[in-house]
Amino acid sequence: MSRVGNKPIPLPEGVVPVTLGQRLEVKGPKGTLTIPVPKGIKVEVGDRKLEVKRQDDQDAALHGLTRALAANAVRGVSTGFTRELDIVGIGYRADVKNRVDGKGQVAIFSLGYSHPIEFLLPEGIDIKIDKQTHIVLSGADRQLLGQTAANIRALRPPDPYKNKGIRYTGEQLRKKVGKTGASAK
Repeated sequence: MSRVGNKPIPLPEGVVPVTLGQRLEVKGPKGTLTIPVPKGIKVEVGDRKLEVKRQDDQDAALHGLTRALAANAVRGVSTGFTRELDIVGIGYRADVKNRVDGKGQVAIFSLGYSHPIEFLLPEGIDIKIDKQTHIVLSGADRQLLGQTAANIRALRPPDPYKNKGIRYTGEQLRKKVGKTGASAK
């Protein structure tokens, strides 16, 4: 029995779900998201709620997965998601510019390399940079937002010895102890 799949999804004001065969399209103030619906799973639109049903117990895992993806889409198009990152290190900073073609933004990072790194943000992801070291990413698609944050963090992951680099806000890092043999003599 899927406990996640049986839970109904409340629909906030302004969110309109539409089932199109094996797809669920959710429209809201923050945009439109499409979720694939696997065979054996059916999405029913009720009065201000969305219910996910399955045909038999073979589809229990897909039942919970589809419900979770639909709930993330409903929340994404109504309120959206955010992810915050911090840049730690002397001289490490970020800046944002609009793209030349006018389709989105480019984040420019100075992370201790010999050149600045230009990071093209995907469509649907917005960025705000506070004090050149605090990055706030926001968007409607939770998966795309998380992948973008992971790609930015991968530009300069935190160093285990000095903890310099890009990290998620609130991330707990373990600092390694350096060499001690040089000062023994």
